[in-house]
Amino acid sequence: MANYQIIVDSGSDLPVSELTRLDVKMASLSLLFRGQTLEDSVTDDTKEFYAAMRAGEAASTSAINPEGWTRVMEPELQAGKDLLVIAFSSGLSTTYQSAMIAADELREKYPQRQIRVVDSLCASLGGGLLVWHACRKRDAGMDLEELTAWVETNKWHLCHWFTVDDLKYLKRGGRISAATALLGTMLNIKPVLHVDDEGHLVSVSKSRGRKASIEALAQQMEKLSAFGENEAAFICHGDCLEDANYLARQIKERCGVKQVFIGYTGAVIGAHSGPGTLALFFLGKHR
Repeated sequence: MANYQIIVDSGSDLPVSELTRLDVKMASLSLLFRGQTLEDSVTDDTKEFYAAMRAGEAASTSAINPEGWTRVMEPELQAGKDLLVIAFSSGLSTTYQSAMIAADELREKYPQRQIRVVDSLCASLGGGLLVWHACRKRDAGMDLEELTAWVETNKWHLCHWFTVDDLKYLKRGGRISAATALLGTMLNIKPVLHVDDEGHLVSVSKSRGRKASIEALAQQMEKLSAFGENEAAFICHGDCLEDANYLARQIKERCGVKQVFIGYTGAVIGAHSGPGTLALFFLGKHR
């Protein structure tokens, strides 16, 4: 059994049940919703959050501060474990920077322990898939240094492709202009976006209609996938399970994928992308 602990943040969108199964600890980003500050996590309640958004409610979010990371990291150090922290993209959040501050302070307090912090440059279940692979490598016997190097190398191959159903959420977050959102809605235009090598959200193309945008995601996997038919793919959705299942069928037929995990887009990310968000994650030739 590895004498180090993998720690992630809730920006990875791994369900609490899966984190427990994988033996991964999680630090939570925060959500201000209905006048309360809540810890972000993917649970059975996530569906209710999307129902509230469809009813017109909104939420704001905040990154993890150094103290939030310390609360999760320090008990593991006290238990004699080294740490591998895999953090939400620095291109989208200050969560990684806070993890580095916490790690520097804890290294002084626990000089005998090793703490490695990786900027995943990933978001949502893109980070979740990277962590899933890391856990398989850990369980196969990789030590901390080997696994850190593996994660640093393979994060450049973690492909993120997604679309949204309602442009108003990207407009609200400043990702597109009000005019673009209005025109896109009138013409039933659905953007196809990805996360680039700097961990930023980038619009790549546009599709006319929802079905075309979903098929565009599968087409990207056809073009970029380089790891064989048995490799896993992750799909996350903003309460649109039927569309997620359609995408899963597409990639199984087109790419021969055997293992597909489908889960919710968490509330922190969903607050910015909205109900109907659909994303596909896989290891590829490049991002």
